[in-house]
Amino acid sequence: MHRNIRRSRSLALALSALGLSAGCVKPEGAQAVLPGKELFGACVACHGTDGLGNQSLGAPSIAGLPAWYVEAQLNKFKTGARGAHPDDVEGLRMRPMSRQMVNDAEVKSVSAYVASLTRTPIAPQLKGGVAATGQASYATCLACHGPEGKGNEQLKAPPIAGQADWYLFAQLKKFRAGIRGTNPADTSGATMRPMALTLADEQAMLNVVAHISTLAK
Repeated sequence: MHRNIRRSRSLALALSALGLSAGCVKPEGAQAVLPGKELFGACVACHGTDGLGNQSLGAPSIAGLPAWYVEAQLNKFKTGARGAHPDDVEGLRMRPMSRQMVNDAEVKSVSAYVASLTRTPIAPQLKGGVAATGQASYATCLACHGPEGKGNEQLKAPPIAGQADWYLFAQLKKFRAGIRGTNPADTSGATMRPMALTLADEQAMLNVVAHISTLAK
């Protein structure tokens, strides 16, 4: 019986990863918590087997992110605190994926697995940013993300050093536009949004992202 439950759950995860399932499929009465590696199968289609992301899908590198942060974001996607805005294309894609984790234990299990993956700095892709200019703007980010961009668990600020510059730029644009950080349930996002609004335009965002890219060296 337990083996059948695991087989059914694994099939549901695989179908979802292929885009064939719109939401979570949970067999009646299933209680077993699948291993994080197995649950991660739902993430592979976008984030890759190593968790290094896929720019063409707007999927960031998640390998090696702290378990507390991954867990928090999965819960936000599950509840709609993040990813429910109609203009958040990538977030809307993530919501059904997050629901593959049927309880808190599975969220913790897959989050721990993601944290165990090797974190690899992503080479810069964007052009036009001036890191020296962005360093001054980064002063606004210091209190939460730290001088080295390593983040702060107490402040719910993730590490940003080594993250793909295209992803950081995209998220700054979402925060400025109100696509992220405006849901009342997203308290950490609400903290981030006014920080993003201090950046006057896209050039200012490119500059600060260029500076962040230097922190990974």
